[in-house]
Amino acid sequence: MTTTTIAVPDISCGHCKSSIEGAVGALPGVEKVEVNIEPKTVDVSFDDTQVGLDQIVEAIEEQGYTVPR
Repeated sequence: MTTTTIAVPDISCGHCKSSIEGAVGALPGVEKVEVNIEPKTVDVSFDDTQVGLDQIVEAIEEQGYTVPR
């Protein structure tokens, strides 16, 4: 299991939280996802044999949020 924190500066409200958690949580291999409105981060625990960090970032970006690289 891999755990990482992703900075997402566009997070500002509960809608952001539910949108990102829904999209990332639907990916295969994602065990836990938690959006933190302050400090604007996403904590993700995932099985890296099923899903990669790039796919997680892409799911966040598809919801309309920017992930600095």
